[in-house]
Order: sequence, then structure tokens, then C-alpha cells
Amino acid sequence: MSTAALLIPAMILDAAFGEPKWLWSRLPHPAVLMGKLVQALDDRLNEGEGRQVKGVIAVAVLVFVGLLLGWILSWFGSLVSVLIAAILIAQRSLIDHVRAVATGLQNDLDAGRSAVAMIVSRDTATMTGPQIARSAIESGAENFSDGVIAPAFWFLVAGLPGLLIYKLINTADSMIGYRTEAYEDFGWAAARLDDVLNILPARLSALLIALVTGRAGDWGEISADARKHRSPNAGWPEAAMARALGVALAGPRSYDGEMRPFAWVNESGSKSASAHSITRCCEVLWKSWGLALVLVVALGLLF
Repeated sequence: MSTAALLIPAMILDAAFGEPKWLWSRLPHPAVLMGKLVQALDDRLNEGEGRQVKGVIAVAVLVFVGLLLGWILSWFGSLVSVLIAAILIAQRSLIDHVRAVATGLQNDLDAGRSAVAMIVSRDTATMTGPQIARSAIESGAENFSDGVIAPAFWFLVAGLPGLLIYKLINTADSMIGYRTEAYEDFGWAAARLDDVLNILPARLSALLIALVTGRAGDWGEISADARKHRSPNAGWPEAAMARALGVALAGPRSYDGEMRPFAWVNESGSKSASAHSITRCCEVLWKSWGLALVLVVALGLLF
């Protein structure tokens, strides 16, 4: 059976059930186990001299583990492959987390701040309503690429080994891929490989968003805005979503008490995003997911 044929039920299962609490309150989520492996490598290797080389070794270990584990699990048949893919694709949970910010913001600022703090790493304690809304929209757009399209893409390309390698590297990037004193060298390889693995999925995510919102004609502007972003990949879905909603995203924000002067994406858009803007973002993400599913069905019929 083709990977496309397996991906169709996996996407539908994820969309229908997401991450049921009754299950993951009793069992460790695979993403948690991946995080523990990355942490173990960090604890063991991120010290002394030659940290960049040690970071490359850590990435090599993650790739090997993903390749071997994916190959072994694939021998258990189509049902196991479908279930693992459904678990590691995160459309439903993404929407739930982003929509929770809209719900919180509709109640009061503190509830909005608490909800957005669950999905972003920037400082949230003094955020205004529009800042909360923009942060949620940015997270939704970026994680649509990282958490939905990229896992699906690498499953299509290389089955379970491709999916597990991607998720391990993406987890490593989220944990050690920072330009800080502790991770500037050790996390370099993970961050760079994550960039490479997301080149095509990020642009595909942007294209899906542009197509379902009738903004494909703005591709030149989307491309130009994406290149202003501090990330080589996150700017693409964010730029497409900014155009789709008519809002400005990215821009200056605070990390660890320090304001950082990041460039705006779609700077001429409205900077007064609201809970309604977040709701519209979720609608766009579902439509984009739907178009992705249609494309996967087409691939399944062709192959």
C-alpha cells in the first residue's frame, strides 16, 4: 500500500480525535519520549570542547534511531503505520490550542495571556490584546507547517522512517536549536538540518493557505515578506496567513525581558488583531488541511 493511501486515514483520525487525554494521561506520548532522548544526548554530550562536533554526533544518533525504529515499526503492517502517523500529525491539537487563545481573550486579558503562554516562548505577562492575537496566529501558521504539513510530507516521501526522523530533528531543534551560549555550537547541526527538512513543507504550507483564501495572486508579496522573517521557513506560512487575514504579523517582541526588533510581516496590514482574527485563522487552517487531504487522496489514486 502506498504511503499516500496510509496517510489519508491517518490525517482523518488525527482530525477526528486529536490527542485524547484519557490515553496520553496513562501512556507517555511519543513526542515526550523523543524529548527525553534529546535531553539525554544534551546531558551527555553538551559539555567540554568540540561541542559543534558533538552536536553533529547527537543529530546522527537521532537520524539513526528514527531510521531504525521506523523500519522496524513498518514491519508491523499498515494499521500500525496509520496509527503512528495519526499520533505524530497534530492538526486537531493545533487548532484546539490556538482556539483556546481566542476563547481566553474573549473573557479577559489574563485568560488570553495564560492561553497564549501555552503555545509561544516569548514573554506574555504584559501582552496587549492585539499582541496576544498576533502571537496565536503566528503560532498557528508556523505550527501548521511544522506539525501538520511537514510530518505528512516526510511520511509521503519516506514512510515511517521519514516521519520519525523529521519529528526527532524537529524536537531537537525546539529544545537545543537556540543561539544561546549553551546551544550556539551544540544545537547548530539540529537547527540547520531542521531548516533543510522544512524548506519544501514551509513553502507548501504557504501555498495551501494562499490557495484556499484566494491570495495566490499575492505570491510575490508573500515571498518578499517571508524573506524578512528571522526564520528561513516560518516566515512563509506566516506571510501567507498575514495576507489572508489582512493583519501584520511578527514584528518586535520580548524574550526573557529583552525586546527584540524583528521585522514585520505584511507591515501594511492591521496591527489590531483580535479574538475574531484568531477564529478566522483557525478556519483558514482547516480549509488548508482540507486541500492538503484532497491532494493526498489524488496522490493515492495515482499511485
